Amino acid sequence: MGIFSSIKSAIFGSDEDETANAPAAAAAPAADQRAAISHDEVERRIASIPGADDLNWKTSIVDLMKLVNIDPSYANRKELAVEMGNTDYSGTAEDNIALHKAVMDQIAQAGGIVPDDLKS
Repeated sequence: MGIFSSIKSAIFGSDEDETANAPAAAAAPAADQRAAISHDEVERRIASIPGADDLNWKTSIVDLMKLVNIDPSYANRKELAVEMGNTDYSGTAEDNIALHKAVMDQIAQAGGIVPDDLKS
């Protein structure tokens, strides 16, 4: 499982959990076709994680990773940046801000489902 998948699973649960718990004859779209959700909904879900009040997860990728129990080391942030399409990540403040935004955007756009191309 990639780092993005781990972050998303900590916030929403795994895609497999959702499909396993769904009724077999449900008229809902396939999990990989879920409609985008709002950034507010993503933030609401993250804010409900115990410890969220103690961290600056709304703007800090390091704190977001800490909140979901992922080591926020440079190596892991670089790996996450590559998953998000940034192969030039250097760990600067600007890179970290852009990485946080990319993660939040990807979660919202995917409706909480990790696209197959971001799973590893």
